[in-house]
Amino acid sequence: MKTLQHIGITLFLIGLGIFTVLPFVGTFKVDQTILDQVIADSSIKSDLLINDLQTQVAGNEFNGVHHLSGIVVTSLENANATHRKNKEYKKIVYVKGRDLAATIAKKSGSGFIAGNKGLMWFLTFGLGIIGALLFIVPQVVLLGPKGIKNDGIYHQSSTNRGWIAWLVFLFLVSFYLVLYFRPEYATNWTYLVDPISESLSGNPAGHWFVYGFMYCVVMTVMAVRMYIKYRHNVYQTVRTTSVLFFQIVFAFLIPEIMVRLQMPYYDFKNAFPLDYDFFFQWNLKSLLNSGGIGIFILFWGIILTLVIVPVMVYFFGKRWYCSWVCGCGGLAETLGDPYRQHSDKSLFAWKVERWLIHGVLLFALVMTGMTLYSFFSETGTVLGIKTQSVQNVYSLAIGSIFAGVIGTGFYPIFGNRVWCRFGCPLAAYLGFVQRFKSRFRITTNGGQCISCGNCSTYCEQGIDVRAYAQKGENIVRSSCVGCGICSAVCPRGVLKLENGPEEGRINPTEVLLGNDVDLMELVNKK
Repeated sequence: MKTLQHIGITLFLIGLGIFTVLPFVGTFKVDQTILDQVIADSSIKSDLLINDLQTQVAGNEFNGVHHLSGIVVTSLENANATHRKNKEYKKIVYVKGRDLAATIAKKSGSGFIAGNKGLMWFLTFGLGIIGALLFIVPQVVLLGPKGIKNDGIYHQSSTNRGWIAWLVFLFLVSFYLVLYFRPEYATNWTYLVDPISESLSGNPAGHWFVYGFMYCVVMTVMAVRMYIKYRHNVYQTVRTTSVLFFQIVFAFLIPEIMVRLQMPYYDFKNAFPLDYDFFFQWNLKSLLNSGGIGIFILFWGIILTLVIVPVMVYFFGKRWYCSWVCGCGGLAETLGDPYRQHSDKSLFAWKVERWLIHGVLLFALVMTGMTLYSFFSETGTVLGIKTQSVQNVYSLAIGSIFAGVIGTGFYPIFGNRVWCRFGCPLAAYLGFVQRFKSRFRITTNGGQCISCGNCSTYCEQGIDVRAYAQKGENIVRSSCVGCGICSAVCPRGVLKLENGPEEGRINPTEVLLGNDVDLMELVNKK
């Protein structure tokens, strides 16, 4: 079995290595026809840019996308600078230079990679999947009887912030940086999944399709690991199946098929304010111009946020979304499970968490208010502040850097729920309802607790579960996502996830305060 695992990790590393190298290789031959098509599709009116591209790009062959990208970005920036100086605002190109470079590269790719998509898919995704499964599946035999032993979690380089964890960190951060800020470097990745994209939406793959496909693949492979590791726990099996289903079907397949049917691309499980650009002007106009389906999506998005979300939280806690439906939570619970023990349990981290996550929620609400005011009043400013500027700041700082680069890239170092715990505005909204108006709680039996610390160690939300268990107090915390791992790793069955009457919830603060009052009364009587 160990031999199989060694073969598996070797195949995985080969696939990952080839995948990592692809952004820096490849041949791109740009002919005049391709350039004319891109200019027309992008509605470029700048003669300066068009002439520059025809001179430096058309008819040339580039080895590596970085050479092509440098020329395109520089040409666009120079053209826009000249147009602004001459006040030729109608000629300004609003397409991002790197997005334009990615479009040109996508249409002009030639050579081995673009011509052998199936083989390249097998050498990257295929080897990665086979290798990962060969490493994971033998654990059924190696682990022996069912149950969680949690042995040696801090003795392995992959799970104790060792060199393997740092390599994973570097790969994840680099991957997200390419997706958000250097899309042209993802061009060769798009060729790998072109056949899949064309079969679903009818269109060639873009870099976001690569992300969606990879998201589903990683979750599926790591879900196998979850099934093996928590095979003694029915709750974890069903929960893992749920997040896998919602990611693959609702977040990936349905939106792609909708595009094929000439409908707006939309993830029906994505609720505002996690879906922060739902009320952006471009999205509202797109939905309103899409006829009946667009109106339905707009209506559904509002009802989901204002009615369905709070009602479901009242009956089932925020776990119904964060641990059963959400794609961010799904990735955290599968890919991020090996790193959940890194979640900071300190009082300082808890204070940062409260200020930061509620600050992001406030930012999202203010931005949305400005957006709606600008939309209905047909003005671009609110109190002298440009709405577009606020949207850009949020999209960059929160939507890209926080939710993407930090939220996932930092799994191996800071735990698997960095974004969910410190940044997600929807989690903050759900937390408000759960903390003050919900039937969900985790009940404890202090008399059975042996203070092993498994529950606190594996709490991804930084809650000191053991402190509650030792006192026999219910856990009623706005940050708790109800993942149930604390209960799964408890050797004594002390912790149980329950939905019951709201009045049956024990508020730890009130319990402690009540004890202090009773003690003072007793002292006064004496």
